[in-house]
Amino acid sequence: MTILVCGEALVDLVPVHEGPLLAPKLGGGPFNVAVSIGRLGSSVAFLSRVSKDAFGEQILASLEDAGVDTSWVQRGNEPTTLAMTTLASDGSAQYSFYADGTADRLVEDPGAIPDEIEALSFGTLSLLYEPGASVYAALLHRARAAGKLTMLDPNIRPAAIDSTSGDITADGFRTRFKSWLPAVDILKVSEDDSHWLSLGVEGTTVDDWLSSGVTAVVMTRGGDGISVFLASGEISVPGVAVDVVDTIGAGDTVHGALLAFLNRETILTSRAVSEMSKEDWERALSFAARAAAVTVSRPGADPPWASETPRD
Repeated sequence: MTILVCGEALVDLVPVHEGPLLAPKLGGGPFNVAVSIGRLGSSVAFLSRVSKDAFGEQILASLEDAGVDTSWVQRGNEPTTLAMTTLASDGSAQYSFYADGTADRLVEDPGAIPDEIEALSFGTLSLLYEPGASVYAALLHRARAAGKLTMLDPNIRPAAIDSTSGDITADGFRTRFKSWLPAVDILKVSEDDSHWLSLGVEGTTVDDWLSSGVTAVVMTRGGDGISVFLASGEISVPGVAVDVVDTIGAGDTVHGALLAFLNRETILTSRAVSEMSKEDWERALSFAARAAAVTVSRPGADPPWASETPRD
């Protein structure tokens, strides 16, 4: 069973030793998800348009090093998207983006989804920037109609939505988000995402999302752990205590680790997810929490390998 992760890969410019210098680190929500899944030992492929520049070559090499199938990757002469990262005293990150005319937003529809692809993952800037956003949205709906498991993380970046590089207003994005929900099995959000999405537009609460057709809403709560909201109620697990260097890639690691767990346990179908027990969810969320704890313990988005994340 193979998971197809769809969306951007970019370069994060990350502060070095709290000084004025910035170091380039490979990133982008979907890129981090794909790397997480590959490092944890599951079969994964990556769909995006990646620049032919030096950063693009590094992106491809890093994906392949993690065991990610790059045969779905499209290439272009456009530059790689850059994200300027600012770290707060608690290690949390804020971003600004340089995305005009970059490669990842020009992805083309890949066509039919082969049988070996059991699940598809979507997220972050790829859902915002046109024309790629419409390509990914169409693929999301087509995948769900074909019976594939779908997982989506809007991974809200207000600075990107409010910037001149964006193609949509905040309320416009919230409305677009609602249009995806009938095609989503697992929706992953942070507490901050949930709060932002609930502003300005009716019908954007967890209960609304479940009523729209989402099977499970997974919510990350930073050091307080992870919860999943189901029609039957809420299940939560605590966070893992660790010295936090920064939180870059933590949510993406949760996303990837959950899919890797579902793949490992042969729960990688819509029906199987809908039938997961409380114990199943506790095991899945605990595994994701342990994986994320490794990521936040070191700088940048550097998800764990299988050997660093013990099984339960």
